[in-house]
Amino acid sequence: MNEKELIQGLQKGDESAFKYLVETYQHMVYNTALGIVQNATDAEDVAQEVFIQVYRSIHSFKGESKLSTWLYRIATTRSLDLLRSKKSKKRFGFMQRLFGDGTEPVFEIPDFNHPGVALENKEKAALLFKAISQLPDNQKKAFTLHKLEDLSYHEISEVLQTTTPAVESLMHRAKQNLRKILEKQVK
Repeated sequence: MNEKELIQGLQKGDESAFKYLVETYQHMVYNTALGIVQNATDAEDVAQEVFIQVYRSIHSFKGESKLSTWLYRIATTRSLDLLRSKKSKKRFGFMQRLFGDGTEPVFEIPDFNHPGVALENKEKAALLFKAISQLPDNQKKAFTLHKLEDLSYHEISEVLQTTTPAVESLMHRAKQNLRKILEKQVK
């Protein structure tokens, strides 16, 4: 099934087209979410929300970009929405009162096989993911899509709806910020 046929099937409400969409893109969506939210359960929730949103809004998809670009855009937006929601809850202390005393580890690194992560041990991965989580949202999106999802700067510019030079700038600043953050963590 080519992309045009898939989109037409989705817009007609064809269940087999939706099943094909999920089977084809579930790992990409999950890995993108996992790179941003850094928690396997949250990434699964985000992936589910992405496919629900696609199902509900496929009629608004104009085909101006590739379907995968649209999925990346939804996945990164939903992932960042989840992080903002969690930060908001923590800010008001609801999480500690409802779910424990706040001594749980903040950065749980699950056992996952992410195509962009080839680190030898969880300790190094934890430091890297903690540093990535401290980046501004646009830098976090660009870095995750480039380094963990292996997208080109041009593809990232489509996902983020910006220019390629803007993505280059985001990546440059992200690398500088990560270097500073990691240097502080190692000291």
